[in-house]
Amino acid sequence: MLLQRRALLGATAVLAAPSLARAQAPSWAARYPELVFAIIPSENASGVTERYGPFVNYLSRRLGTRVTLRIANDYAAVIEGQRAGNIHIASYGPSSFARALMTGAQITAFAIETNLDGTKGYYSVFYVKADSPYQRVEGLRGKNLGLVDPNSTSGNNVPRFALNKMGINPEQFFGRVVYTGSHENAVIALGQGTVDMAANWWNDEQESNLLRMERKGMVRAADFRIIFKSDQIVNSPVAYLNTLPDELKAAIRTAVLEVHRADEAAFNRIYEGKQGPLEAVDNAAYEPIIELNRFVDNLRRRG
Repeated sequence: MLLQRRALLGATAVLAAPSLARAQAPSWAARYPELVFAIIPSENASGVTERYGPFVNYLSRRLGTRVTLRIANDYAAVIEGQRAGNIHIASYGPSSFARALMTGAQITAFAIETNLDGTKGYYSVFYVKADSPYQRVEGLRGKNLGLVDPNSTSGNNVPRFALNKMGINPEQFFGRVVYTGSHENAVIALGQGTVDMAANWWNDEQESNLLRMERKGMVRAADFRIIFKSDQIVNSPVAYLNTLPDELKAAIRTAVLEVHRADEAAFNRIYEGKQGPLEAVDNAAYEPIIELNRFVDNLRRRG
């Protein structure tokens, strides 16, 4: 699958790094006066800025260099940005990280999200409106399906895998398949009636994209219900460029893995107390997702 380079939105939520005495400056400092941290667009740009701005400022302080938050227009922009070496650190979904590896990005996953119970997985669900007549996916023939992005795990690849197991070809079964661009947009499209069923991420009864949206006053969770839940998916990673100096990679890794203690407020701004600390991970954890991507790629080629 060819990925075209997509433009990134402008930098946001940046604080200048604290000054370091010349004698204290790490060996990589002159080469990296600025680091770019990017995140896939799981919600609107202002929401990402509010959620991740304090974390980026924390990284700036810990690393002693400017860290810039950039919000991508789509998932492919983060992939292409790391392939090109323009994004030093990125927060991915599992499938977009796997896609980056599959398309030649020289990156390594070093941190993974965890749940409050210590597990490291989440789910893809299909929502319908609570007052709709639909009880099973098979009852939506000819209706409209809302997916998120071609490189979304819970918003595209796992749903397509699940539909295939049901014997459903989405483009033939549904009246229309709509890519909404973000998980929030998928819920909004469902609420507005643009689609009749929408894919989304769901951790457990205490946390999901839908509950986050309710906390922001965007929707009422009670207006929607789940008619399908997938098997558990490995949680999302944070990755850096392999080309960064080892000393810098170690500093980034330590700062990210310690953020829940070193800056609890910044950590809680991201997860709102609904997830556990980030933990160490490596690329091997995402090998099953590479196989999932390949499976979905084959489905598309078969039409």
